[in-house]
Amino acid sequence: MELKDILLAISIGLLPSLIWLVFFLREDAHKEPKLMILKVFIAGALISLVAVAFQYASQNILGFLRVEKYAFVSILVLAALEEVLKFLAAYFIIVRSKFFDEPIDAMIYMIVVALGFAALENVFIALNSVFQNGWNTNDLFGTLIFRFIGATLLHALSSAIVGYYWAKKFILDNAPMITNIEKRDIAEDLIMQGIIFASLLHAIFNFLIIRFSDILVYPTIFLTIIALFVFWIFEKIKRYYRLSI
Repeated sequence: MELKDILLAISIGLLPSLIWLVFFLREDAHKEPKLMILKVFIAGALISLVAVAFQYASQNILGFLRVEKYAFVSILVLAALEEVLKFLAAYFIIVRSKFFDEPIDAMIYMIVVALGFAALENVFIALNSVFQNGWNTNDLFGTLIFRFIGATLLHALSSAIVGYYWAKKFILDNAPMITNIEKRDIAEDLIMQGIIFASLLHAIFNFLIIRFSDILVYPTIFLTIIALFVFWIFEKIKRYYRLSI
């Protein structure tokens, strides 16, 4: 395979995440710095490599415990690992940044890190397809279209939910009428709640994909419900910000 073929496969693999990235960034009335977006996107891509190592170790442990590979608990563990790692990748880059200055930023940056995570997954899938099957355009684009409306969007939506709970923590941390002790007691659990909720939705979607691989209507309906919920909480956080300024 020539270098140009590899570069083309990489470009095609990046496309689903880039399309969703443009879509979601348009939802932010106060645009984030492009350099910060790039840093978080790259962090998401790099953390996906860490996720592979953790997932491999987890599967070995679950196998040792005689938990079936496609049992729901196994799927949930892998989904939770991804959600935790995506959150950590975004958190350590933006939490002390001067650009992290409004609640909606938490959702935006969590979506960006998720799309970076999905981007590298898609690149590996595209490269694997080309290496194994050559330039079979139908197979390659069919797979990536499925990833575009499936796994890539799922990553963005599940991380957006974590971002929503992070945004609630941001609001609480900046609430003037609540004591520091009350803030700490309430806020400590918010992000964990978000990760648990997102992991559960992520795992259910993956389980539906595996369980109903020939009947995609069920995972499609479920993903649509998640998308509607995310757009609702997105507008809820934006509305709060508009009322607070």
